[in-house]
Parts: sequence; C-alpha cells; structure tokens
Amino acid sequence: MRSDLVSALPLALDAQQAIPIPTQLTAQIRQLIAEQVLSPGDHIPSTRALAKQLGVSRGSVVTAYDQLAAEGYIVTAHGSGTTINPGLHLLKPKELESPKPSAPRSSAQTAQPRARPHSQILNLDPGVPDTSTLIDSAWRASWRKASSNPPAQRPAQGLMDLRIEIAEHLRRMRGLVVDPSRIIVTAGAREGLALLLQTFNEPAHIGVESPGYPSLRRVPQALGHHTVDLPADSTGLVINGLPHDLDAVLVTPSHQYPYGGSLPADRRTELVSWAEHTDTLLIEDDFDSELRYVGMPLPPLTSLAPERTILLGTFSSVISPHISCGYLVAPTSWSTQLTELRSVLGQPVSAITQAAVANFLNTGALRRRTQRLRRVYRRRRATVQRSFSDVKEAELRPIRGGLHAVLICKKPADDIVTELHARGIEVTALSQYWGGSSSAENGIVFGFGSHDDDTLDWALAEISEVIH
Repeated sequence: MRSDLVSALPLALDAQQAIPIPTQLTAQIRQLIAEQVLSPGDHIPSTRALAKQLGVSRGSVVTAYDQLAAEGYIVTAHGSGTTINPGLHLLKPKELESPKPSAPRSSAQTAQPRARPHSQILNLDPGVPDTSTLIDSAWRASWRKASSNPPAQRPAQGLMDLRIEIAEHLRRMRGLVVDPSRIIVTAGAREGLALLLQTFNEPAHIGVESPGYPSLRRVPQALGHHTVDLPADSTGLVINGLPHDLDAVLVTPSHQYPYGGSLPADRRTELVSWAEHTDTLLIEDDFDSELRYVGMPLPPLTSLAPERTILLGTFSSVISPHISCGYLVAPTSWSTQLTELRSVLGQPVSAITQAAVANFLNTGALRRRTQRLRRVYRRRRATVQRSFSDVKEAELRPIRGGLHAVLICKKPADDIVTELHARGIEVTALSQYWGGSSSAENGIVFGFGSHDDDTLDWALAEISEVIH
C-alpha cells in the first residue's frame, strides 16, 4: 500500500476521561465516517502508525480497529492495509497525512557551510516554499494535458473540474466537506480578499490581527475600508474585549502570523458566538495550514460556522507563489453576490492554469509532493532549532508550522536587519507585523523553506554571529 494514500485521522483523545482510549477512538472514527470526512475505500493508518501519531499504546489502537472491523466499518487485506469498508453507502473521505519522522542528518549534511558571494542577496522571505523539485513528470504532464486541450470557456466561478478538486483537497487535507458551488477560484488570498471586500456597498470596519500578515492587512485600506487593530498573542486572536461595531474580522486560526500558533478550541467557540451575536463576518485566512509540525490540526473555523465564515485558501505554500491560484469558500448566502461581481470583473486565473492545477490535484501529485516537502521542512526546522538552542542573546519562538521562524533578540532588530543586509542576507523586523503599535516585540522573522540545506546553514551561522 502506498503511504501517500493513507488518511491521517483528525482525532483528539483525552486520557483524563473515564472513557477508555479504545472506546474514544472507535467513537471518533465512526463519527468521521458519519460526517463524510472518511468514505468507503479510504486507506487509514496502520495500528502502529496511528499509535505513534496519537502517543498511545498500539494495543489500544488494535482494540479499536478490531471493534470497527467487527461492526463492518473497516476491512483489512494483506498487502493493502486497512481501509474504510468499500461497501458502506456513505459519502466522502478525509485524508490528512501524518508526516514521517525526519531522518537524522548525515555528517556530509552537517559539514561546514559553503561560502556565499556577498554580491548576491539571499532573501529569507517568510512563507516561501522550496520549488526546486516542482518540475517533475507529474507537473509537466498536468500542463501538457491542459495546453493540448485548453478549456473552451472560463466560468466566472472557475472551472468546475478545479472546483471539484479543490473541494476534494479540502476534504482530504483539512477535513472540510464543501460543495463545489460554494467555491470561487481566485488569483490568491489577497485577490480573494479584494473580491470579497468589493461587495461591501460602503466603507466597512475590518478587524485585523496585530501582529498579523502585512500583505493582507493592507488590502482593506487600499480599497477604502477602515482597519481596526485587534490584539493577538502566541496562540492567535484575543477574543475578550473585541469591539461590537465591526463588519468583518480577518483571522488566522490555523497558523497565526508571525508567531505560528493555532487558535485553541475554546477561543474558536467564543469567536463564533461573538460573531453571531454581533452579526460580524469572519474571514478565515487558511495560509500554511497544510504545513504543521506539532500536534493535531484543528478543523477550519469554517466548519464551525459555515454561514458566518468565508475561507481564503491558496496553493502558494505547497506549490508556488508564482502559480497565482487560490480559492475562496463562501457561505451560500454570499456565493451568488460574489459570482455576479466576478462575472463583471472577470476571472483572473487563466483557463489553462486552472486546468493544469486541476490535473495536478486529480492525480494525487499535490498530496505526494506535500508529504515529501513536510519531511524536508521538518529537517530544516530542526536545523534552525539546533542553531539557536544555546544562544543566550536571543530566544527562538516555537515553530509549530509554516516556513518561517521568529527570533526575539536583545540587540535592536533594526541594527540586526541592517547588518545582515550588509552581509547579503534579507530578513524582516518583527515590528513590521504590528499595525503601528508600540507594543511590538524586538526581533526578526526569517524563512527557512526555500533554500537548500547548505545555504540555510550558511545563513543561520551569519544570523547567529550578528545577533551577538
């Protein structure tokens, strides 16, 4: 059985409950099937893999699987692994891949980093993926097929084939069951946000996280709307004290920028309750949600409040920012209005690009690529952690997901940025993520995903030297 076709199950076990672990596990897998997150024929992890993933004994998982098999929910065949019973007449699955532990680096990999020409600027931009292995046979085949038979039309919402594949991608990777009719193809998160904000009839008050992602927080102001800074901490948006006069709130519950925290379940519930009470639209930026290193991923906010939340998604971190292709998942009450506006403004993503991305998704190539990249990024994350583990002049914040690191420094961040620039390295001052607030922490943000291991080693050594 191919490991890239195994679903990683979004399970949350509680050892403090009186209910035994096998019983919890059995009940949750049944629920995933009932909710169409898992469907007939889906491969699920082996007992050994799931036990390791959840941090429980293998015996507990074996007991749960035996019970599910006895009830007819799952079947096991030698050489094919364990699957949801293909005879079940339920609907669709979920496939979240469990990243495999990264292999220890060899002595060749940890050798002295090579020198880099100072005349060449090395951009350590946060969130930029490694595209060095993107152009493979699957990628070429997807574009060849799209180019040889280009779509005759380019619907305002986007090609139906792509919207179907995006729905399947969300189901497998995020556990979110979405009808393709609620999906609108965009040229990325910023373009999707701009489309949404243009549906407002008058200037709106948009709450934005502070700190937060600079590129998105500038979009409302560029379109004539007012932004209101909302405090965020290491785990995300602070719910207590939110104003009641906002039209919408831009929130990053899966991967807060730049600290990388995930909004806890209790805060998500509080946020949804607040939004319903104040009649506020929630705009969920799901950037980097597929790249998580610590803990089980929580479901999108959209799954808690499908008629109150609009989800912004993009393929920039798992394919490339240069593909300029993303999506927007809208409540049914918004989809018609957004589609009408899109038909006036035009669909910004070419039909050939849409067809190529649809082909790439349909073959499973993106899931396989994401799984490979997780291993690469996990290794580079470990390199960053080792590089600053004993540095007294700075504190590396936990890297729970994504492709960047936050380093809290004693030395003024502006001085560090300037000195690194002189050495040929571009990093970002942490203060750039605040909305002009004086409460910004002193530190820097840098990406670790886009450069090879030798280049990263060199850059980290330079940063370590400069922060002293």
